[in-house]
Amino acid sequence: MTATSTTTDALSVLKGMYAAEAGYFAAGGPGKATFAPLAPFFSPDVVLHQADALPYGGIWRGHEGLERFFAIMSDTWEIFDMMEQSFLSETSPLVVLTRVHVRARATGRELNSPILQTITVEDGRVTEVRPFYWDTAAIAAVCTNYHSADDRLPRS
Repeated sequence: MTATSTTTDALSVLKGMYAAEAGYFAAGGPGKATFAPLAPFFSPDVVLHQADALPYGGIWRGHEGLERFFAIMSDTWEIFDMMEQSFLSETSPLVVLTRVHVRARATGRELNSPILQTITVEDGRVTEVRPFYWDTAAIAAVCTNYHSADDRLPRS
């Protein structure tokens, strides 16, 4: 396979995965949508690394792990819109800068934030995802009933 066809394949896999992910969230996530349209884009032994500070933090492995991850993401976010995407590299691992707009189910708070991801694609499937969030504390705060320790202190 030439570098050009590998690049095209990796980009088409990634764009297909993002479209399936957007459809999953738009349909309401677990209970309203299934993981099935997403599964073909991920290797059976895929690994997703999420920052521990997030409500869905940790390492998620395989299709079962991703299905649980997407369920928790859907429980966390009422809205998870990918507003803008820039593909910063075209070979695996791909680098994607995405600006997201989110609204937390628990609080109704909203946030616009960038996420930079490295995504490895091998043999036409995503094998590893590593998202890097601009501010994990801000994302976690949107999901809780306070913004910082100062908000819990009595005001004089």
